[in-house]
Amino acid sequence: MKAVVHNTYGSPDVLKLQEIEKPDLTDDGVLVRVRAASINPVDWYAMTGTPYVARPQMGLRKPKTNRLGVDFAGTVEAVGRDVTHVRPGDEVFGAKSGAFAEYVCVRDAVVLKPANLTLEQAAAVPVAALTALQGLRDKGQIQPGQQVLINGASGGVGTFAVQIAKALGAEVTAVCSTRNVELVRSLGADYVVDYTREDFTRSGRRYDLMLDVAGGRSWSECKRVLEPQATLVIVGAPKGTRLLGPLSHVIRLKLAALGSRRNVVFFVAQTNRADLLVLQELLAAGAVTPVVHRSYELSKTADAFRYLGEGHAQGKIVVTM
Repeated sequence: MKAVVHNTYGSPDVLKLQEIEKPDLTDDGVLVRVRAASINPVDWYAMTGTPYVARPQMGLRKPKTNRLGVDFAGTVEAVGRDVTHVRPGDEVFGAKSGAFAEYVCVRDAVVLKPANLTLEQAAAVPVAALTALQGLRDKGQIQPGQQVLINGASGGVGTFAVQIAKALGAEVTAVCSTRNVELVRSLGADYVVDYTREDFTRSGRRYDLMLDVAGGRSWSECKRVLEPQATLVIVGAPKGTRLLGPLSHVIRLKLAALGSRRNVVFFVAQTNRADLLVLQELLAAGAVTPVVHRSYELSKTADAFRYLGEGHAQGKIVVTM
């Protein structure tokens, strides 16, 4: 099968399309012919080998694994003898490392694709939507009627976060740039702040929960918009230094918030079937709709990564097979 690999760290130029072995089917596995996959920031960090502090896990001099991609959507080709939740021929979506390939074999994190989504839309869902869901529901303990602020509302996580927060009954204020205001408003945000024209940290408004996707704001600025018992959930940050990457911003905020009654949380989403089923239900009901900004063929994956690196994508970037 064809797959995108990288045998060294570096720019998108290190990505190569190669023929590799098709994965074996396990007793508890689902073999999926991938039709579409999508890019997440974690793929960028894996490609570049940054931050350096993560190198012991990723590989000191070269990648321990030369495969990229997590999100996928496609058609079930075969299932192991222990699998009962999907069947050959089903259209599915899910999460499995090495998704920039023609096939993946996934054990748990795969569910049926809602009929109202295309495969490209479904491929945009897993990591970004799981991050938004778990950040709001589990780490932020979101409640109906709460005032929720989404900083960085036009990217992959942000577009899902606006919709999921509304589906969970919150009143949502979304922060984005001028070019994204109409998109974010169309997703259901109650209020949209154009950060190029207004500093949301000086608006005088206070929020019960802030999901920070964009990062870049100091603790003193964040504190101004948080109620005394509020929670700040950090799911994104500027690229930072090559040593610590986005962790440098997280560490600064966590240290500055020591002793505060406000809760500051940083987390990385966990892929699991239970939460994919929650998203499946929201997607099927039309409460959440993926935003696909651009699509690239598998042979053009390097170009897709270059565009991701520019930082201008609305929603998700998808790679099709």
